[in-house]
Amino acid sequence: MPFQKGHKLGAKKKLERLLDKDAIAFKGYLGQKEKLKAVPNWQERLRQFVDQLISELPNQE
Repeated sequence: MPFQKGHKLGAKKKLERLLDKDAIAFKGYLGQKEKLKAVPNWQERLRQFVDQLISELPNQE
């Protein structure tokens, strides 16, 4: 039996920061998707790497 919208049960993620409703997407090289999914905690690690890339940008005012 499927859950109804607004149900009070079920697992909830506890993240330090809120996630954007829109996904970040890019085309990787052949075979990267499957290998990436095998990396533990890959999504959070990728988010941290994106923050690092952004912080390396020169200040644009």
